[in-house]
Amino acid sequence: GGNTVRFCPKYPKHLLQFFSTKETIRNAQQHFYALNLKGHIDPAEIRTPDTLVEKYDLSKAEQDQTLYHVGSTYSVENDAVYDGVSRAGKRVVTFAPILKYKAFPLAEILDLLLEMGQWGMGVPVEIEFAVNMNAPAGNRKDFALLQMRPLVISHEIEELDVDTKSKEDLICLSTQVLGNGATNGICDAVIVDIQNFERSKSRETASEISYLNSKLLESQTPYLLIGVGRWGSLDHWLGIPVTWDQISGASVIVEAGFKDLEVTPSQGSHFFQNITSFRVGYFTVSVFNKDSYIDWDWLREQTSVEELKYTKHIKFDQPISIKINGHKNKGIIVKPGR
Repeated sequence: GGNTVRFCPKYPKHLLQFFSTKETIRNAQQHFYALNLKGHIDPAEIRTPDTLVEKYDLSKAEQDQTLYHVGSTYSVENDAVYDGVSRAGKRVVTFAPILKYKAFPLAEILDLLLEMGQWGMGVPVEIEFAVNMNAPAGNRKDFALLQMRPLVISHEIEELDVDTKSKEDLICLSTQVLGNGATNGICDAVIVDIQNFERSKSRETASEISYLNSKLLESQTPYLLIGVGRWGSLDHWLGIPVTWDQISGASVIVEAGFKDLEVTPSQGSHFFQNITSFRVGYFTVSVFNKDSYIDWDWLREQTSVEELKYTKHIKFDQPISIKINGHKNKGIIVKPGR
């Protein structure tokens, strides 16, 4: 396990985990595993070739010039990440030479193979592959398809019904969602009320959320998080500047727009790596989008376990039901008992 580069073959330049310098350093791969070709297996010991796989830092990849094809450089002096490894600085893996400058048509090959595999098998497929970039001069680089198999049906691709509930049964309806699947068993919510929220006090709001998140994490209680503005915004006037550790206990996150200002929603981009890794559902609700909705009045009527100046923790008498249909880009949060 560890950090990796996650990208969509159709949109290889849209790397949401690298949206800022800080997030690039935090999310970029900085180690790798490789087979120690000088290793020795003692027949007297219970060892296999797998035991020769060792963990290395990126300096080893730079020595054998493998990093040249996938690396970038962080400059401490300029606080910036530069594509390539030609300058001095900290090395990180971003695949920029391949994904941005097409040193090898990896995205195009993967897109084609995934499409052909789905056509041939009748279902989405997953593949394993390897690429040899160090081909002799004058020779083509090698792409090797190692395995192709049907993608196991799971909640990631299961299509859910999100159209049968009436508006009165819903806490939230969104036509901009991230994720897919159903979440049940949640009885707690942390709410930033749109009426009480002040953009000038967003840092204080973030501290309150962090406090409630810590308490819920300690009791191992999953919860629904609903707030106003861009979650994790670097500009505290455009949202609540939380870090991931301040909201890490949330199973589902709702990002509501301001009532008096239209701001481009983050759609989870600030925490994309964490949201996808931990399968956290993400709802975006704009007051200017008539198809999206939060029942703020109903939420205000619920019993508060703890109420702070801008934030409160409420507990429902029964679990709520959350469904996200990624195919339709639509999600609902159903009121208890509905």
